[in-house]
Amino acid sequence: MDERGDDDGQRHFHAPLAQADAAVARLLALESRRLVGRLELGASENYVSLAQQQASASALGNVTVEGYPGARFLGTSPYVDALEQLAIERACRVFGARHANVQPHSGTQANQAVFMAVLRPGDCVLAMGLADGGHFSHGDPATLSGQRYRAVHYGVRADGFIDEDELQALARQHRPRLIVAGGSAYPRAIDFARLAAIAREVGARLMADIAHVAGLVAAGLFPNPLPHADAVTTTTYKNLRGVRGGLVLTMDDALARRVDEALCPTLQGTPILGLVAGKAVALGEALTPAYADYHRRVLANARALAAALQAQGLHVQTGGTDVPFAVVDVRPLGLDGRRAAACLDACGIGANAVPLPGDADFARASGLRLGTSAVTTRGFGAVDCAQAAAWVAAALQPGSDHAHIAEAVAARVRQLPFYADPERDPVHHPIRPAAAALSRPTDPPRR
Repeated sequence: MDERGDDDGQRHFHAPLAQADAAVARLLALESRRLVGRLELGASENYVSLAQQQASASALGNVTVEGYPGARFLGTSPYVDALEQLAIERACRVFGARHANVQPHSGTQANQAVFMAVLRPGDCVLAMGLADGGHFSHGDPATLSGQRYRAVHYGVRADGFIDEDELQALARQHRPRLIVAGGSAYPRAIDFARLAAIAREVGARLMADIAHVAGLVAAGLFPNPLPHADAVTTTTYKNLRGVRGGLVLTMDDALARRVDEALCPTLQGTPILGLVAGKAVALGEALTPAYADYHRRVLANARALAAALQAQGLHVQTGGTDVPFAVVDVRPLGLDGRRAAACLDACGIGANAVPLPGDADFARASGLRLGTSAVTTRGFGAVDCAQAAAWVAAALQPGSDHAHIAEAVAARVRQLPFYADPERDPVHHPIRPAAAALSRPTDPPRR
């Protein structure tokens, strides 16, 4: 290669994305604008801080290690070890844990690590059913957890609350080695102490999956399972408001060693160090007073949204919520969850379809999950949540004018912090604090 070609290669290697790959840059800019140009009520969604974005997209993309700080199988660096140890220490402080594994790429992998640490193939797992609010990684037949282990599922009563008597009866009948608490669409607090007592009675371990309430747990607004559960898993995004990934927390030294071994080398090798750095930043944010205040507003907004949805005539599961989302049964409207979510998407509103008791699978989901973590990050209050409920109710009515609702939603979104100006790429713009007084929402759109 001549000198000119080598210089061209070096210039391309160090060029910013917009110059090096215009196609990818354009798609990222469009996605950024989509994310901040809509009313995001998806319970799995949130917005991470500028600091987390910078930590995630850093020089750590050039580093490969395997294993854990001070005991790497491959590669080592005193700075990387110190960074991962910082993330571990912060996770332990946030949740009151003795041990933390910060390497899982996802909440599902965190769950798999606990399953492998506690169970042998064919062992029984007792977990909440998917249609009752559980998660597919808790033994659904389509997943490794349902294929490797024998899964038995407990459900909810007619009022939508966990049927603890049924849970206890199933535990006595099947003698599981692991009981799983928590899920992805259960809107109420969980009595971890009682579930731990049931687990001890039958000689089982208790695992709590707090992926959708981790931020509330960190802020002291939802029961902390750690005094009762043998292991706690969570995602680091969603309600925790961190970058993508998972955590495993425990108070048990021996179990912590088995979890570490199950995750690496059994389930995954190289951790994504940029995301470990992002998790460290997110966990540092979770230790601040502002973070606790944010979650007080998340919970207040979720309860305001649930009440306003009911006032609009929609059926809210359990009649309210203790978590960052509410679940609506859309069957009385002649809809299923996917069609309902599509109606909202046409209006610029994000939401998730979820199955309800009696549903056979996700394809026939009858529920709609509406969360407040993301909109609270952008400055929403109770009045805004009442307006959002009015838009949701209007969008789900037969023959509703989706274009008119979308126009009203877009006008409100443009007033919020972190709005994407069409003339700039907002990917690396911080989320600014909400103004002291946001303008009052517009009247509900006419049907």
